[in-house]
Amino acid sequence: MKNIIYSKKTLVIALIVLISMIMITSCFCIVESGEVGIRIRFGKVVNQTTSEGINMKIPAIEKIEKMNIRVQKIEVNTDSSSKDLQDVNMSLVVNYHIDKKEAVKLYKNVGKGYEQVVLTPAIEEGIKAVTSQYTAEDLIIKRSEVSEKCREELDKKVSKYGLVINDFNITNFRFSDEFSKAIEEKQVAEQKVLTAKQELERERIEAEKKIVKAEAEKQANELKERSLTDNIIKEKFIEKWNGELPKVIGSNGIFNISDLIK
Repeated sequence: MKNIIYSKKTLVIALIVLISMIMITSCFCIVESGEVGIRIRFGKVVNQTTSEGINMKIPAIEKIEKMNIRVQKIEVNTDSSSKDLQDVNMSLVVNYHIDKKEAVKLYKNVGKGYEQVVLTPAIEEGIKAVTSQYTAEDLIIKRSEVSEKCREELDKKVSKYGLVINDFNITNFRFSDEFSKAIEEKQVAEQKVLTAKQELERERIEAEKKIVKAEAEKQANELKERSLTDNIIKEKFIEKWNGELPKVIGSNGIFNISDLIK
């Protein structure tokens, strides 16, 4: 009998200890680094945040909801239209974080589903607003400019909720097969035109070189002709003459050979 009474006392004590531990544990909440705690009392948000570490709360009366204030990433795939009415599918990555000072307001107005409720719709709307200002070709050529404008447009839409956009990166554009083929054909044609222009330029340079060379040769010959006076010709002849007179001397010779033997 005594053993039964002892067992019951032990069980009661164990239950009391267990309940006490549960009560004590429920008085504390640990907020990790990179998080902020939102204190809620009787279902109402208290306009203050809890800091990192161990925070006390009143069991059954208060609870602390934790919000991630680290930089987070969201990937979105969306469709839009360009200025020239080309359909474009875009893949993009957005890095963002919650402004710690605005965390309470974000939780009160939106809750923890802010990505689905605020961020994703804002991204899709901002993309459509920006791409409609560019032709399909410009979207490709000016990708960095388009990304920056999208980031600015998105930041305007979500900053009022307490979200901050860190980076906006367009990872891929996809157009219709017909448009992609047209772009490819245009690039091939432009390359052919460039090659033809380079060939014409090469031929022009070669022709100019020939003209310069011919002009130089002409000037050299003219100079040589001006330098070949009668006296020089006589001297050259005497240098190579073997002393024999030619058997026939025409009347139209360059000079009279009899003048050399006087």
